[in-house]
Amino acid sequence: MWLLPGNKDSRACTDTVWACLADDGYEMDDFLKREHSLTKPYQGVGSSSSSHWDLMGNAIITTEHVRLTPDLQSRQGAVWSRIPCYLRDWELQVHFKIHGQGKKNLNGDGMALWYTKERMQTGPVFGNMNLFTGLGVFLDTYPNENNNHEKKYSPSTQRVFPYVSGMVGNGTLAYEHDRDGQSTELGGCTALMRNIPHDTFLLIRYTKNRLTIQIDVDGKQQWRDCLDLPGVRLPQGYFFGASSVTGDLSDNHDLISMKLYQLTVERPQEEEEEEELTVPSVDNFEQLNKVEVQEEGMSGVQLFFTIVFSIIGIFVLGVVAVVMYGRWKENSRKRFY
Repeated sequence: MWLLPGNKDSRACTDTVWACLADDGYEMDDFLKREHSLTKPYQGVGSSSSSHWDLMGNAIITTEHVRLTPDLQSRQGAVWSRIPCYLRDWELQVHFKIHGQGKKNLNGDGMALWYTKERMQTGPVFGNMNLFTGLGVFLDTYPNENNNHEKKYSPSTQRVFPYVSGMVGNGTLAYEHDRDGQSTELGGCTALMRNIPHDTFLLIRYTKNRLTIQIDVDGKQQWRDCLDLPGVRLPQGYFFGASSVTGDLSDNHDLISMKLYQLTVERPQEEEEEEELTVPSVDNFEQLNKVEVQEEGMSGVQLFFTIVFSIIGIFVLGVVAVVMYGRWKENSRKRFY
């Protein structure tokens, strides 16, 4: 069944392909870029010199999917495009599956999708390097911050997992694993995407400096909005990839397909003449950082000693004030006589 760019009911469009595209405002020459797409039967992936994709770590190819990590502890895997993408406007549709034997809250961390300057790197961010340059979209299935008691977040910033989020890195911005990347996220949504009996999909669209993420994990064959943010600036010439890692907890992280579509978008002349970007950025990024750290309240013992020492401090100040006043009065009498 086809996945068509830009239409919330796209998988229902088979015989009316061009009508579906036209209704959403795109030109009819929008098309699949096979050199940037990963689809069955995955011929030569990771082994043939003619393949457009490289495998990494524990990732393996089967007839049905690219398994980034198996449901085993301490595994890491990734798949990366060999060809940089120079499209200005594009849409990536991802068919994936996350499943395993672990029960709720006893499962792996999830997986990540990438459009980055770097490729074939390992690290702590879902198996990829930290301080990356480009876009990361995280399908996070395990809440690490719930196990970190150093700080508490306000109810307005609490997230319900599994959770999909996006981040743009400039090579110096760090993803905080213990906080599930909350301090650098651009936005996101809850998505029940683990051990689901039906197909699960994610869409990433980048057009006219606008980043949109949509999901279809409910089995309704409809896209649901997850993130929509203007002012996102991504350079051309980066690589697409997907990665995952397991630790003490694990899951199967399967990538069934990644399909990249070129979008034809009309632009005013001034936009066509803009200088080429060299560093990813997000307009007004500081205002997007919604993490509010609340100070922990004092315990009963701390409160008791605080009151005691406050009373002692007030008493000492009172004694000093009385003594100083007595000396002042005595000196005043001596000067008078």
